[in-house]
Amino acid sequence: MDDIKTVAVAGAGTMGSGISIVAARAGFETYLFDTSEDTIARARKQIEGFFAKSVAKGKLTEEQVSEILSRMHGTSKMEDLASCDLVIEAVFEDLNVKHDLLGRLNDVCPEHTIFASNTSTLSISEIAGGSGRSDRVVGMHFCLPAQLMKLVEMSPGLNTAEETFKKAWAFCESLKQKPVRTQDTPGFILNYFLVPFNNDVIRLIESGVAEPADVDRAIKKGLGYPMGPCELLDLIGLDTQVRLCEAFYEVTKDPRAACPPLLKRMVAANRLGRKTGQGFYNYEQNAMFGG
Repeated sequence: MDDIKTVAVAGAGTMGSGISIVAARAGFETYLFDTSEDTIARARKQIEGFFAKSVAKGKLTEEQVSEILSRMHGTSKMEDLASCDLVIEAVFEDLNVKHDLLGRLNDVCPEHTIFASNTSTLSISEIAGGSGRSDRVVGMHFCLPAQLMKLVEMSPGLNTAEETFKKAWAFCESLKQKPVRTQDTPGFILNYFLVPFNNDVIRLIESGVAEPADVDRAIKKGLGYPMGPCELLDLIGLDTQVRLCEAFYEVTKDPRAACPPLLKRMVAANRLGRKTGQGFYNYEQNAMFGG
């Protein structure tokens, strides 16, 4: 899109890394920001590994990958984002953390810069309240893994200008993603169903009804899902599921959204899924999904 040329993704975790791949692959100059240099380095290694798989599968050439990677810039300096037309925040599901980030970005970024939030449970209006530019904040929730999934939930806050929403929507389409418009309600569409569903799965396993592999096999074969819920939880990160539970339960008080004890124990044992090499399954650590 003509109005948006340079993009930043704030937060170099699993989701942020995936979103940065989507933006750079679509031709945008892309900054991946994180306060931790180690996190940025790890993300870069995972991103390069993802594209190596793409080359091996014949989806991209080495020349195309080199061009994409040349558009990706990792940085821990917020002032490097001053040239960005759009910043997508992909940090923890914590309102204070998001407010702190957007407040600092507001001091750095020019007036026209749009702030998008990849939140999956928090209110866009509440997030925008700490941005200093609530008319230029929009919800832009990518589905995990962002580098493979096409759906994006687009949600305006109460003060989001229609022009902001139109620009963000057009940008999303320019990424070759498929946006859907939702209201600013807890969980939007997907997580309204998914957070309680995944918790039900964890409780089923905790009660000894079935093993993770059998649950996943049943869901994939019986319901036609491409990925089982335990595989998805390992991909999301079990620590992320805890934060989703906490945020979703806080606003809905739905008992099914309350964090299952097994989930808390696994997180305490650092069995977070793919990112630590062990969750419901075992993995090669630091390997990015897909390619």
